[in-house]
Amino acid sequence: MVSENKIRIDGNKCPFRPGETVLQVARKNGIEIPTLCYLKGASPTGACRLCLVEVEDARNLVAACAAPAEKNMVVKTHTPRVMAARRMNLELLLGSGHHYCVTCEADGDCRLQDLAYQYKIEDIRFEERPSPYPLEESDLVLRDFSRCIMCGRCVQACNEIQVNQAISYGYRGVDSKIVTVGDRPYSNSDCVFCGECIQVCPVGALISKPSRFKGKPWELEKVKTTCAYCGVGCQIYLHVKNNRVVKVTGVEETGPNFGSLCVKGRFGYDFIHDENRLKTPLIRENGGFREASWDEALGHVAKNLKTIKKKSGPDAIGVLCSARVTNEENYLIQKFARAAIGTNNVDHCARL
Repeated sequence: MVSENKIRIDGNKCPFRPGETVLQVARKNGIEIPTLCYLKGASPTGACRLCLVEVEDARNLVAACAAPAEKNMVVKTHTPRVMAARRMNLELLLGSGHHYCVTCEADGDCRLQDLAYQYKIEDIRFEERPSPYPLEESDLVLRDFSRCIMCGRCVQACNEIQVNQAISYGYRGVDSKIVTVGDRPYSNSDCVFCGECIQVCPVGALISKPSRFKGKPWELEKVKTTCAYCGVGCQIYLHVKNNRVVKVTGVEETGPNFGSLCVKGRFGYDFIHDENRLKTPLIRENGGFREASWDEALGHVAKNLKTIKKKSGPDAIGVLCSARVTNEENYLIQKFARAAIGTNNVDHCARL
């Protein structure tokens, strides 16, 4: 009988499957190893160097996110050497840009901020290095290069999760930045504004512009619901303040989208509070519209459908389904057309 593959992490025997990394094995067993660059579902980069661990017989500290687990490996995650290296790397990241938390949209929801507090970083030995690149604004996304820590999560999310391949790494050394093709602004690039990069950014380098200054994270109530734009059923969080939706994010722990959204799902929520939004049924009379109750409106529709069917036959009626209702509701609509009215004139708005 083949013995089970196990590694020892902080004295705990942890089973693993071939191909798993030290970080994945640790997390499966409830052992915390900090990360900034690691993105589930994407290839590891080891860019942030915060997941460093001590491996027995290894000369140097090892990046847990990229190190494959090996049988009988002995790993220590919180030795003095490891803790000193993590603090050093946190200081380097904090000194790499302008991390001023007071007016940052990510304040309270920033992984770098959380780790700096956890590791008690009070004095930074490295002088802040200003970014040579100005703030970039589009209608939907704000890019603040002074807050970017070059973790690469946005690049992985764009290229490996959404497979849009709109951004990558550019330039070298202190001039390094995340660029689009030709280093053009987002609005003139291949970006489809799905906002996946905003979702995964661990700091305040990428911000949803429509939600800027609308509320700090602790002021917002998160309401889980289903996106209403199509029949996929993406799970979303509505971030609500004073009974108004100020931001939408994807639910990362739930399918079918696991955090990913399209441009409409993430940014198309302004209609909710639009002053021109229809709130009651309308019936056309004398060249205009008047408000009506649902019972009156449905009765009016039923009466006219019966009249048309009796006068001109069922094929004089056509039914359009909607991408903004569930698959089950679309099924009922076509069933109504075929069984109740007696016509096969059924189509869907996605074909228009």
